[in-house]
Amino acid sequence: MPFEADLAHALGRTTDSLDPDLSALVGGAVERGRSRRRRRNLGAGAAACAAIAVAGLVIPGVLSAARPGGSDMETVALATPRSAITGTQMSETLKKTFPGGRFSQVTGQSNNPSDPSGGYVANGELVVDDGHGAASVGVSAVRLKLPLEDGDGLSCERARTPARAKGDTCELKKLPSSPALPGGALVMFEETADRHPAGTEPAHRWTVTLTLKKTGAQLQMVQWNSGGPFDGGHTPVPTRPAPPLSEEQAVAALTGAVWSPILGAVA
Repeated sequence: MPFEADLAHALGRTTDSLDPDLSALVGGAVERGRSRRRRRNLGAGAAACAAIAVAGLVIPGVLSAARPGGSDMETVALATPRSAITGTQMSETLKKTFPGGRFSQVTGQSNNPSDPSGGYVANGELVVDDGHGAASVGVSAVRLKLPLEDGDGLSCERARTPARAKGDTCELKKLPSSPALPGGALVMFEETADRHPAGTEPAHRWTVTLTLKKTGAQLQMVQWNSGGPFDGGHTPVPTRPAPPLSEEQAVAALTGAVWSPILGAVA
């Protein structure tokens, strides 16, 4: 899916009970880098914010200035990434997450540690068909400022406006310290339905947000059981019953060898 479409989708999630999942974007970067949605910085500017909204990436800290009133996202303070990550690195790493899959609409966005206006969030998005139907998938990488505070990907209990819709879920777990996760990590699982008119089946978005407690490094994976389109006023239609990766598989991927170089670059 086009990057603009993905970004718009992510931002959408941040504005409607996270319908387009996926933060410090505008003001010099963007947030989901993934608050949702999305989140992460967004530093791509207002246009980038719109794009992320479409994809549903949540970017932490998506610019509060760019956040519409009533958004359920909280601003998350971002820190400078340790090193630069290219959009190609993000998209190629995302491909490696689904070996054997067929890919389309592959896009990526780099971060720019030396220039906040260039964005502190790196992300990759694509549509993958693993033989069970097309699915839109995106991963964003960002670094939060320490100490960590209640915000995107860090708590399911914070007040939300609007409130989480009936049937949508959120669960937060702690992962112990290990060589791959020094200091331990927080992982948040969310499932959100894209609200359709009565009588139509909604597409769903599954978001897994992994945050290292010691460094603030955060990876967020957003999966849809739909290949889109998400832009132009289109309503995503389900193309499969479940996401390509289960929650456990998504965590294993984000904490494994494939994503370790990205996680290390952010941290």
